Amino acid sequence: MRHDVPSTVARSDDKAVRTYKKTLESAEETYGDGERAHRTAYASLKHTHEKVGDHWEPKERPGPSDPQAALGTPASRDRPRETAQGVDANASKGHLDEVARKVGVESPEAMARDDLVRAIEKANARATARARRRR
Repeated sequence: MRHDVPSTVARSDDKAVRTYKKTLESAEETYGDGERAHRTAYASLKHTHEKVGDHWEPKERPGPSDPQAALGTPASRDRPRETAQGVDANASKGHLDEVARKVGVESPEAMARDDLVRAIEKANARATARARRRR
């Protein structure tokens, strides 16, 4: 079940894997096998999960994770913005502080919200790179 999904999804809980796979199957029927189908699957996953280190964890509340995700299609395609790379940028500051501590960001409570989101993104990228090298 996990061999045919991206490695960060494969390291996640069963619900994350099912969400990604079901959405991907549906998107492939609609858009064909390609980048758009995979972007759709990640968009769906980001509504229920957030990236924490090298895997995805269920979010406190479902919903878009950043302003780009909130746009939906076709607006997100026509007016692309930066994404938060799976970080739930719409979560509370307290939750972001907690996630930051999990991924090794020092003194997150002293950081501004946008800086905190970027620090978590970088820590997640490092954790994913380490996990991929271990394979």
